[in-house]
Amino acid sequence: AVRTREAFPWATVVEVDADTPIPQMRGVAFAQVRAPVVAVIEDHVQIPAGWVKTALESRVTAGAVVAGPVANLATHTLVDRAAFICEYSHCLPPVASAESDWLPGNSVAYPASLLKAHAHTVVAGGWENELHASMRAAGATLHFVAELQVGHDKHYSVWEYLSQRYLYARSYAGNRVRTKGLGPRVAYAAASAALPAILLLRIWQRVARRPEYRTTTLAALPLLLLFVTSWGVGEFAGYLFGAGQTLGKVK
Repeated sequence: AVRTREAFPWATVVEVDADTPIPQMRGVAFAQVRAPVVAVIEDHVQIPAGWVKTALESRVTAGAVVAGPVANLATHTLVDRAAFICEYSHCLPPVASAESDWLPGNSVAYPASLLKAHAHTVVAGGWENELHASMRAAGATLHFVAELQVGHDKHYSVWEYLSQRYLYARSYAGNRVRTKGLGPRVAYAAASAALPAILLLRIWQRVARRPEYRTTTLAALPLLLLFVTSWGVGEFAGYLFGAGQTLGKVK
């Protein structure tokens, strides 16, 4: 926080406890908003020159939520490339500008009034999928904008990414069934047994349309199999046993 204040004296730095879950961190930040448009990024996301101007000039000014494709900047190790493909295969560039039912949560711009009206979803611990679903249910639109492409520069060890996939998946699944009875929870858990195969198939279908990712994906298949298995185990545990303390451990 001290270095941030020194580098950006004009910024408002809001400090929270180290174990505060990411969705709730966002909720705290959203409560401080004074500007008409809010951009949400992460520390390992690099936005190019002109990104803010493009976001302001795109449909966000008309009340839509906008985001762009995500390109990988962490390419030195196969682990980094595999982790990126596992997590971001659904928004690899190029992506045509169009309305969407899904947007990434770490490089997105919102009208502030819309964001504040639905911030209760993140305050309650929901990730961007719940936030965006709440907005869409109220009539808002989500748009991919090709010119809003960002770079993702995140490095992992195998164990770190395995554990993070498990924690995120368990927190997601536990939150999804938090109000459901034992029967639905068991049904969801049983269905999650097929999740690794489904995820791996979807990843391949996406990269197959992008030749520059095919070779890396084939080389990374053993790692991808580990990662999607961890994802599936996390959802299985979340459906049966709830999120537990996983939300506060997701980085």
